[in-house]
Amino acid sequence: MIRSVDLRGRALTKAQYNAELPRAVLDVAEAMRLIDPILHRVKTGGEEELRKLAHEFDGVIPPSIRVPQKALDDALEVLDPAIRVALEISIERVRVVHMDQIRNEKTTTVVDGGTVTEKWVPVDRVGLYVPGGRAVYPSSVVMNVVPAQIAKVSSIAVASPPQKDFGGLPHPTILATCVLLGITEVFAVGGAQAIAMFAYGVDGLCQKADLVTGPGNIYVAAAKRALRGLIGIDSEAGPTEIAILADSSAIAADVAADLISQAEHDVIAAAVLVTDSPELIVSVQSELKIRVAATKHADRITSALTGIQSAIVLVDDIAHGIDVVNAYAAEHLEIQTKNAHSDSKKIRNAGAVFIGRFSPVSLGDYSAGSNHVLPTGGCACHSSGLSVQSFLRGIHFIEYSQKAFTDLVPTVVTLANSEDLPAHGEAMTARLENE
Repeated sequence: MIRSVDLRGRALTKAQYNAELPRAVLDVAEAMRLIDPILHRVKTGGEEELRKLAHEFDGVIPPSIRVPQKALDDALEVLDPAIRVALEISIERVRVVHMDQIRNEKTTTVVDGGTVTEKWVPVDRVGLYVPGGRAVYPSSVVMNVVPAQIAKVSSIAVASPPQKDFGGLPHPTILATCVLLGITEVFAVGGAQAIAMFAYGVDGLCQKADLVTGPGNIYVAAAKRALRGLIGIDSEAGPTEIAILADSSAIAADVAADLISQAEHDVIAAAVLVTDSPELIVSVQSELKIRVAATKHADRITSALTGIQSAIVLVDDIAHGIDVVNAYAAEHLEIQTKNAHSDSKKIRNAGAVFIGRFSPVSLGDYSAGSNHVLPTGGCACHSSGLSVQSFLRGIHFIEYSQKAFTDLVPTVVTLANSEDLPAHGEAMTARLENE
């Protein structure tokens, strides 16, 4: 069901560990080549071109690229009450966590009469992408919108692919979630064309965005890479991945269920178990055979678990396992060990860390309060998940009095001349000429 890798007795470098645990191969460069004509069509073609692209890629022509308010209101009206309650609980928990991420203005007095104030200012407009393929993701609406709202972004738009089953509109649960969050600007656009729409803007339809966030397939990632600079992006999200660090205290059924939960996303999703217990490996393999056969998306899950990107890794001990998972830098990392809390303190690289038996990744996917838009493909070594900070920019405001300025003139002039930039120094001394 899932391959095994024995790393016992092998202390490797980060690169060597990752060579033993390869991820799914994504040719983003080739995807960029394929989407280049799409980007051009969106840039030059306007709303009608978006309709044509929807017909080509989604098999349906949306009645309106911008979702009418009535369609939004109708979606909320027919939303299953149980789903509405679950969404409202999740929204509130995500809001509580993200409210604590607000950055406060800070003024530093460098010298008497000289201050630098750092203010955190939201971007003016964001485009939030919500995928729609093998599954429907109202949770991604929540994870994108809530931090943007807390950051006080003044203009927020959402794009999600049109669906044949819903007359060319995005999935009604997506639309209903937007209404619950107060989002009224929603577009029936998917894939690379959605990122291009936000990056270029479309006259009479959609204003250009400053930042685009949200997960998507390889073509969405390719569009983000191609358009980065014209727009800001959160990250190039790849296939989802889970790593579980476990010892003999872990319950095999829990571990197997959690591996399956992430493999359910995609045939190239990665599921990795790192353990020092051969007995747990045997038990997990047995549980996987039973549980995969019984679950709804068995074929998809089997493909993910048997792919090169998934593995069970045997290590010498948990300390060795911590080295492995820190090198791997998983999007989601579960720790199911006897000393899970103390072991978690040794984790440096992960998108999010789930500690103990009762903190599975599924909790974070929906209702823990944490954000589920997280770095993939090892990017957790240098990047963070989506947060309020993602929508803010730190701007320094510098204010010096005449005396504080005058005292610093010799220092600035000396440094300017040392860099052979004398006009910089002259911009200082010119102010002394008119005292």
